[in-house]
Amino acid sequence: MIKSVKEIATESKIKDKLKNFPNCLKMVKYLFSDAELQEMQDYGNNVSIKRLGFNDHGPVHMRQVVINAIKMLNLLHDAGIKTSLENEEIGTFEDSICAVVLAGLMHDLGMMIGRQSHEEMSVMLALPIIDRTLAYVFPEDMHKRVIIKALALESIVGHMSSRKIHSIEAGTILIADGCDMTKGRARIPLAINKTPQVGDIHKYSANAITRVGIHHGENKPIKIDIEMSSEVGFFQIEEVLLTKVNSSPAKQYVELYAGVTGEERKRYL
Repeated sequence: MIKSVKEIATESKIKDKLKNFPNCLKMVKYLFSDAELQEMQDYGNNVSIKRLGFNDHGPVHMRQVVINAIKMLNLLHDAGIKTSLENEEIGTFEDSICAVVLAGLMHDLGMMIGRQSHEEMSVMLALPIIDRTLAYVFPEDMHKRVIIKALALESIVGHMSSRKIHSIEAGTILIADGCDMTKGRARIPLAINKTPQVGDIHKYSANAITRVGIHHGENKPIKIDIEMSSEVGFFQIEEVLLTKVNSSPAKQYVELYAGVTGEERKRYL
């Protein structure tokens, strides 16, 4: 199983963020060593970039979504905002983290088949991996296996804003996915695909995004601050990220700023 330097570095960041969550840490170590999941992520990225000409939807992207989601849940936790599992008194904060980790690492597996309804295909492909992972992490706790699986599947099927979602956890994955928009995602497809085609605006727009920061907000728990090199980046924010934030149950906890380097930021939320 061969991994890129960026994949390995991103995995190290994830493990560091989960050092206080033993079950989640056990989970990611298991998943990072899962050869089938790695092959699925790699092939899905091949389809996305080489066959369809889209941005990165592979292992690096999925790991970055996990990092983004963990950051957001921790910011909510620090502000005293409970996850849906905590609010409903059926699970812990760590259970919620486990669910978004599973969803983040598998939400784009459906790209192996194609773009259309890929979130539904992702659920189908992810289900057996989720089952065996949860059986490994929680062999004696069916309750945790059931609630974490359900939340992970809601988060996967809801990550495209095409389906109504209701949990904070799924809403976090929705926004976390939209926040992975920096120019690194477009670097390979821009280098490979030279012939103009439908959808290129997404690549050029993402290529203009130089930084996406996720921090403590001034007025809300989560602040998303986006810096871009040119105004074409506004397309990525207004057509992709803002759509996801507006569809998220976590919207009320987010403030969003964006602007070209050296210019005043525009506040969206």
